[in-house]
Amino acid sequence: MTVLDKKRILVVDDERQITRVLTRALTAQSYDVHVASDGETALQTFADWQPDLVVTDLAMPIMSGLELCRRLRAISEVPIIVLSVKGEERAKVDALDAGADDYVTKPFGIEELLARIRAALRRVPLADERGNKFLEAGAFRIDFETRRLTYKDKEIHLTPKEYDLMLYFLSHHGRVVTHHALLGAVWGGNYTGQTEYLRVFIGQLRKKIEPNPTTPRHILTEPWIGYRFNPDA
Repeated sequence: MTVLDKKRILVVDDERQITRVLTRALTAQSYDVHVASDGETALQTFADWQPDLVVTDLAMPIMSGLELCRRLRAISEVPIIVLSVKGEERAKVDALDAGADDYVTKPFGIEELLARIRAALRRVPLADERGNKFLEAGAFRIDFETRRLTYKDKEIHLTPKEYDLMLYFLSHHGRVVTHHALLGAVWGGNYTGQTEYLRVFIGQLRKKIEPNPTTPRHILTEPWIGYRFNPDA
């Protein structure tokens, strides 16, 4: 694998022991790694280097990990994985609301983190198995090659996980999809109990595609079961 082929990962943490361990583990998996010890340095490194993924702590000097997530999400759709000693649901929801795609609680197993990084970097193929380059449902259209969603020919900007959710919804429109199926398809089999992820990301999607997010017409809640996507509402 050449340097140009390597995925770039920016690790942001003020604990040197953590950054050393992550750098060693990620480099061994053929990732190209840069490290920043605070949010402001991370933003500058991000602008100069354009990484494919960011792994960040929450508690840092100068700028918190939450603020870093917000600042990154304002300028990029890069996948963001948060690392934190805070394991309660409220902390996870706050991080996801700020723009994170995933949340890993310290202490963590390196194999688990590597699996989550692979999942975050995973991309759909340029075409589906039948050779199609587009997927349409009602006025919604997904372009596999550019990973763009349009509604009535207007582009809707999505984060990587929002895109994956919409791809699943369009692929299964009109059908009830369970929490378990959605979490497994978008985040992987280890996430099937993380329903707080869905609450946050469904809320974000509704703000982007619904005329009135408080009375959704497209992403409908099926109580205690999951959701149903209605593209024709």
